[in-house]
Amino acid sequence: MADIAELLRIMAALRNPQGGCPWDLEQDFASIAPYTIEESYEVADAIDRNDMPALCDELGDLLFQVVFHAQMAQEAGHFGFADVVEAICGKMLRRHPHVFGGSAVADAQAQTVAWEEHKRAERSARGEADRSALAGISRGLPEWQRALKLQKRAAAVGFDWPDAAPVFDKLHEELDEVRAEFAGGDPARLSDEIGDLLFVCVNLARHAKVDVSAALRGANAKFERRFRRMEQLAGEGGLAALDLAAQDRLWDAAKAEERAAPPMAE
Repeated sequence: MADIAELLRIMAALRNPQGGCPWDLEQDFASIAPYTIEESYEVADAIDRNDMPALCDELGDLLFQVVFHAQMAQEAGHFGFADVVEAICGKMLRRHPHVFGGSAVADAQAQTVAWEEHKRAERSARGEADRSALAGISRGLPEWQRALKLQKRAAAVGFDWPDAAPVFDKLHEELDEVRAEFAGGDPARLSDEIGDLLFVCVNLARHAKVDVSAALRGANAKFERRFRRMEQLAGEGGLAALDLAAQDRLWDAAKAEERAAPPMAE
């Protein structure tokens, strides 16, 4: 197996002012952060497609992002890759006393509760003043993911609907408010109400135990697949030469083809 030391050596060479890569040398934490996020999503995409060779490749890209940040931190005298490894090892040992200590948990749900308790204890030990149940939720998360975490934390202390029925009622309520603001013409109020609607959609997915990210990825893939088929059906003239009614007919045709196609073999 390739040793992690080789990857660290490559990263150090790329950042070496004497003969390193000009692009790598120009980067900082802020400029690299979007690539780190992108690589995380590409890992998720490979998993969603069940493409194991791609997953291996994407995990390597994601590991490289960790190494890149650690190299820049080491250059600035903050920490190095070994400190990153030590920190995560310590955290995993602390937060899994049922594996590495004498504690026990009943099931995965109980472990999730215990995990959050460990995190709260760690924040308290660091002297963090925020004692809210919502403390520690990163503001750097995609907003749909942050909405989900906020809802889960609130639910953990009992602030939650008992089932999906009231969520549907709330969804209809928020949709009516969006309609009203469309008629009102105030962009700020409309943005606020659409935000509320999206927040409730995340809540509905949570109650349905549907992965919001996977559901949206599926919807995006379906739209792209059908739109590309529309372009094929439109021929040389392209979609731009057709009015909306004609485009809608092509969309319906693409959708009908999908529904009529035999299921793909596993």
